[in-house]
Parts: sequence; C-alpha cells; structure tokens
Amino acid sequence: MARNPFTPIFEDLPPRIPMFPLPGVAVMPNTQLPLNVFEPRYLKMVFDTLGTHRMIGMVQPEPDSAQEEVPRLYRTGTAGRIVSFSETKDGRLMLVLTGVCRFRIRAEIDSDTPYRVAEVDWTPFRGDYGEDEGSIPDRDALFSALRSYCEQKDVEIAWDEAEQLADQALVDLLTVHLPLQVQEKQALIESVHLAERIELLQGLLDMTNAQAGAAFGVRH
Repeated sequence: MARNPFTPIFEDLPPRIPMFPLPGVAVMPNTQLPLNVFEPRYLKMVFDTLGTHRMIGMVQPEPDSAQEEVPRLYRTGTAGRIVSFSETKDGRLMLVLTGVCRFRIRAEIDSDTPYRVAEVDWTPFRGDYGEDEGSIPDRDALFSALRSYCEQKDVEIAWDEAEQLADQALVDLLTVHLPLQVQEKQALIESVHLAERIELLQGLLDMTNAQAGAAFGVRH
C-alpha cells in the first residue's frame, strides 16, 4: 500500500509518544481522523509534537474508568501523524491525523508534561506497513448488514464510494467511523490481521441488527 513520503519508515517510529485518550474515537493505518482540540494540556501536546515526530497515540480509556481523573487505558491504540492543522479565533486547533501504525503500550512514562506519555511497542503490528492478504469473503452480505445497521443507527454513507473501496480500506474506515461501542471498537483495533477484523465486523453488524429485529418484534 502506497504511503505518504513524509511518513517515517517502520524502523524510525519513535519509542515514546504522547497519549490522547478518547472513548469511542479511533484511527486506523492509512485512514484520516479530524480532531477538535481545545483543552490546554492537549493544545500543549499538539504544539510539542509538531516540533518532533508529529505523532499522537490515539487510545481509548477503559469504560469503567473513563470518568476518572487518570483513567486506565486500553493497551492497544494507533498512532496518528498530524498532517494538517488550523487555528480558530476562539483558541482551538482543528487537526487532521493520518493513521500510521498500531502499538501496544509497554509502560507509561513519568513526565513533567500535563499530558500522558507512554513507551510503546510497534512490533506486533509491523504488518500495518504492508498489504494484508485477508479479504471479505462475501461483500454482498457485509453490505447488506451494513445498510441495515446504518438505517437503524441513522448513519449516512456514500454508498457508491464505499462499494469501490478495497477490502482493507473499507473495513478500516468502518472501524474508525461507525458508532460502535467502546469495547466493540477496541476489539477491531486489536485484531492484528484483516481477516480477523472482517469476521468480527460482520459479527458485530449481524448481532446489532438481530437485536434491533428482536426489539421490533417485542414492540409489535
């Protein structure tokens, strides 16, 4: 898969990156994620990062600790590289991240920064720098389940464009943009190989649709 020439090679990925914990928010390799940054600690994180590798670790807090001052983090996230930003008159930064590679957190680092920093291991996801050999076994079934899911969740998709996407690009975009539960999104992020993500995504869509159908039957 072609990569941006500004993206570092795998061997040059930094051993430590700042963490941006957000529940229900993810980026996958070669996908893009817009972010609206306004908290002072994360504004500082962005400006600090712009002067170095421009990479931010997007990671979800565990749901049962998301409201704590220092929530526990899932151990797997994805590094996004800042590819554009703009300032607003009210003191916010509008960012666009492009996903680079997933990582596992080795340990959090004691730091004097107001944001969290972690030592990360890229090795389990070295395959993010290559073309995954997995494929969707039945695209018609996936799109049928996806249409039902989007209808009940009121999600808009450019269907013509979606149908033209390669399997990996499609599945990873859906991982990023569908309004999945935190645990569901995390399970997709942690699925190392495309074939695993495809099977899991199909299962999540089918399960949600089945539950909606059961609820409809109860009401009527």
